[in-house]
Amino acid sequence: MKTLLASLLAACLFAGSAFAQSTQPIDRIVAVVNDDVVLQSELDRATHNVMAQYSKQPNGQLPPADILRKQVLERLVMVRLQVAQASQQGIRVSDQDVDAALGNVANQNRMTPDQLRANLAHDGVDFADFRDSLRDEIAVQRLRQRYAQTSISVSDAEVDAAMSAQANGTQYHLAHILVALPENPTPEQIAVAQKKIEGVKDLVEKGEMDFATAAARYSDSQNALEGGDLGWRSSDEIPTSFANMISNMHTGQILGPIRGASGFQLVQLVETRSAAEAPANAQMATQYQARHILVRVGDKTSDADAKAKIDTLRARIAGGADFAEVARENSEDLNTKSSGGDLGWFNTDAYGADFGAQLAALQDGQVSAPFKTQAGWHIVQRIGTRQTNATDENRRSQIREAIGQRKLEESWSRYLQQLRGEAYIDIRPADVATTTQSGG
Repeated sequence: MKTLLASLLAACLFAGSAFAQSTQPIDRIVAVVNDDVVLQSELDRATHNVMAQYSKQPNGQLPPADILRKQVLERLVMVRLQVAQASQQGIRVSDQDVDAALGNVANQNRMTPDQLRANLAHDGVDFADFRDSLRDEIAVQRLRQRYAQTSISVSDAEVDAAMSAQANGTQYHLAHILVALPENPTPEQIAVAQKKIEGVKDLVEKGEMDFATAAARYSDSQNALEGGDLGWRSSDEIPTSFANMISNMHTGQILGPIRGASGFQLVQLVETRSAAEAPANAQMATQYQARHILVRVGDKTSDADAKAKIDTLRARIAGGADFAEVARENSEDLNTKSSGGDLGWFNTDAYGADFGAQLAALQDGQVSAPFKTQAGWHIVQRIGTRQTNATDENRRSQIREAIGQRKLEESWSRYLQQLRGEAYIDIRPADVATTTQSGG
């Protein structure tokens, strides 16, 4: 799963997207996104940053300028929608969160924060704009994490099957090209998309364009500018619709077009390798079994109201109410609500340091005081504890995360498609095709 730091580094492509209007005597609107707008100066700055980023990579091949601007504008529009959705769900990013992210970016680039700031200035990136882009990226990541917590689940049976398959398995380095379809597409839209994806495949197979260049130019995926690179995947991380087919492909071969939930795809097998063997030395670790109740903070529920509700639920349990029954009636964790808040067995840090610390302080059967995490306000009941083989459990955790990530990619793409479909978006194509001179 992509780390938050990796996403923050990717956000450098759009550093300065909130380019100050004061430096531009005349600015134009290139897109209206619900109650918000994207300005020409923002699009110019974001496009410039993408070109500057890829100019440092000898093998990077960007699409023509007009296509690049459309791709960059689409990313800006989607960031606007996701940040607004995060705000509606009560997700907040503090200055301290942004400072920590800046420190991580600096460390990743082997710089001090001051050196990072100087380096940004040298590249013509306004530091305040860079902070704003990081703030937006953190908000988007937290929205995605909350979506995963409430919408994605992985069963023990799925993990067991994946572990068995991986025992002597193979890993696949994949890339893809997506021609997107809207929700409920018309027959005409389907025909146009299919004709486009078949034309792209024909270009690649005839050698007129390599796959990465075709992805950068024609793909509607968020990773188009990265050549459609999906990285290394084991079989459990590949959508079941074509996992079996990929295992029979040879290096460089292209699969598709495949019709999926988001549109038509081409998938290329870049290379393969044997799965790494697990470490031989076993280590023991503590696991907990617990159940919890969650009350979220959101657009319709303030922090104070959520805290008052969780206090009330805690008082009911202290008065003799059954924890599982209260969870079934009131918890806002949709993955565990129907099972009485049961989280099963998990490692101490599975749900974050704060959650693990609460469990560590309890005795079996004891219920915690209300506490807050990024997900909202919780109370947790510890049911049991055990010692387990940490090596096996780490492997299980990695596989569970991989399966969850694969499910999330498929579901999240549909969610963003729905989010865009329900939004009011007015693209001004004449403005997109013509860049203005940015000041400073």
